[in-house]
Amino acid sequence: MNEGAPTPTPSLTVLRAGARLLSFRLSRDELLALDRRHLAFGFVMTWLAGAGRYWDHPDAELLQYLGVGSLVYVLLLASFLWLLIWPLRPEDWRFSRVLTFVTLTAPPALLYAIPVERFMSLPAAQKANFWFLAVVALWRVALLLWFLIRLGRLPAYIAVVATFLPLALIVIALATLNLEHAVFEFMSGMRQPGTANDGAYAVVMLLAFLAFAAGPLLILIYMFAVVGRWSRKSREPTKPREPT
Repeated sequence: MNEGAPTPTPSLTVLRAGARLLSFRLSRDELLALDRRHLAFGFVMTWLAGAGRYWDHPDAELLQYLGVGSLVYVLLLASFLWLLIWPLRPEDWRFSRVLTFVTLTAPPALLYAIPVERFMSLPAAQKANFWFLAVVALWRVALLLWFLIRLGRLPAYIAVVATFLPLALIVIALATLNLEHAVFEFMSGMRQPGTANDGAYAVVMLLAFLAFAAGPLLILIYMFAVVGRWSRKSREPTKPREPT
């Protein structure tokens, strides 16, 4: 080791870890070493992404302007992922690690803060927001799949199910609450004038229909995987518990 090399500051270390996670380069040991500093950084990025999403939205509520909604969202999402994936018996599966991971995936959402409708035509802004949504969504899905395989050491096919089942359930729940109104407006022509978010809205509609189609199959595979993982784990020797 070069004795003359400067020692990275704690802040720089946290930034590097966040960048390495977003680029799929964080090792398993580094994932296990994520601590409160990384969680604090993730919360800051989540807050910035949440506030940036609504900073120029004329109808946003105060909590949305303040970015509070995004902080609540990551807590709920991390809890949901932790509880749903826990029966699959991933290794070293702790809520604090899941929450830290979820918050560290926030930086790509800063793309939503770019007010494309202010300097683009409506069709161009719709296309830009569509690609922003697609890039951020695919990036985060890939990160979750990578996280389950690298940290949780789940087999690839189980990791795929564990990645897409939560997404399908979330989309189905949201669609059940609101899709009936969206479909009515779409089919009756009673829609608001064109906005820059129309392209993203169409993607959400498509995802809802795909989730309804794939949901039952994912649930079935998930149930078989849970039974298989628990029966396999019960036959393995018990390893010492990780100190908390």
